[in-house]
Amino acid sequence: MTNKDTILIASDHAGFELKEKLEAELEALGYDVEDLGPSSDASIDYADYAHHLAERVSSGENARGVLLCGTGLGMSYAANRHPHVRAAVAWTPEIAALAREHNDANVLVLPARFVGEKEGRAILKAWLDTPFAGGRHARRVAKIELDEHLTREKQ
Repeated sequence: MTNKDTILIASDHAGFELKEKLEAELEALGYDVEDLGPSSDASIDYADYAHHLAERVSSGENARGVLLCGTGLGMSYAANRHPHVRAAVAWTPEIAALAREHNDANVLVLPARFVGEKEGRAILKAWLDTPFAGGRHARRVAKIELDEHLTREKQ
């Protein structure tokens, strides 16, 4: 597998325990996983981990990543600041599947204080197993890239 095939994973202290379980799940499913931290449940700043993972997805070094924090919101805010990153907070397998199918979400964000291990595994699997539908959704996803969208509107 190449770096692009390696799934990155990171969390804050609230998501640490579920991160460890989902990392093991990814490996059991045959994925190469790179854990970007943290290495304990000691209090940390979520944005540091979200930005590190998102930078690698944004640059194309890695294609996908998984982030976890208490609500999922802080991680998604930070990750979505990066070009080409579409970080989706998913709290059910159906939301995760739609995020992939319609929005080509390349970063899954889980709200660890509201999702248990069983549900987290199901959400992860739905996100992994659902392909991007393309078609009309590709046009819409292209408009997410603000600079490109604004440039087209000015022409």
